[in-house]
Order: sequence, then structure tokens, then C-alpha cells
Amino acid sequence: MTRLTAKIRARKAVAVALAAASAIAVASGCAQGDIDVDEANREGAILFNERCSGCHTFDRANSYGSKPEGQLAGGELTNGPNFNVRRVNREDALYAIRNGGFSGAIMPANIVMGEEAEKVAEFLDQYSGEESGGTDVQAGGEQTP
Repeated sequence: MTRLTAKIRARKAVAVALAAASAIAVASGCAQGDIDVDEANREGAILFNERCSGCHTFDRANSYGSKPEGQLAGGELTNGPNFNVRRVNREDALYAIRNGGFSGAIMPANIVMGEEAEKVAEFLDQYSGEESGGTDVQAGGEQTP
């Protein structure tokens, strides 16, 4: 019995240590890597990293879409705009979030909702398109210089 009790205690100790390490990593922002934004836009950047990074590239959110690591530089991804080069304003970001992108897009609608959607849209409005001056994308998919 005592041998079994010792094994259980050892397993519990390992589980507690792993849980503590995970909590520290999350609290320090390790899950999001280097997110370089002002405090007012930090939550929007973290939400973008958590919900949008599977398809979209955006260095400010430490987000690289599904592009292979060796092909991170430049251009659009086939499955989502690269917000380093594409500029989008708040209203059009909200339109895309609520409606699954612009016409013909395959983006899931309402991937963030309510206040979270507002924060992501504000973050995109503040930082998108920095790399090249970008182009605004308007509701309906029209691009303007």
C-alpha cells in the first residue's frame, strides 16, 4: 500500500509542477510570443493570435498563418490576407469578422464576437498595412490605394 501511495504522490507532484509551469507561461505571454503593440491594443493582438493566426500573417500579433516557416517573407497567403502588407480599417474589419470575410471568402463568420470583435478590429485599424503602406480593403472586397 505504501508503495502505491508514494507513486500517487509522485504523480500528483509532477502534475502540480506541470500545471504551475503552464500557468507561468500563460501569465508571461509565452503562448503569444513577441506581440509588439501598445497596451490599449494588446488584448486585440492576443485575440488575433489565438483566433486568426491559423490563416492570417501579421507580425504585430506574432502570427504567420499556415505558410511554411521558410516562406514567411512577403505576399498574401492563399487562405487569408497578410496584414503586414494589407491595410484594413476598423469598420471593414468588423464587416469581415461578422460576415466571414468579403464576398467569396472562406473565413468563418463570427470567429470573435461582441467586445472581442471590436478589440480585434481596433487592433487591425491601428497596425495593419505597416510594412508597405498597404491598401485599404473595403466591404465588398474593393481595394483602394
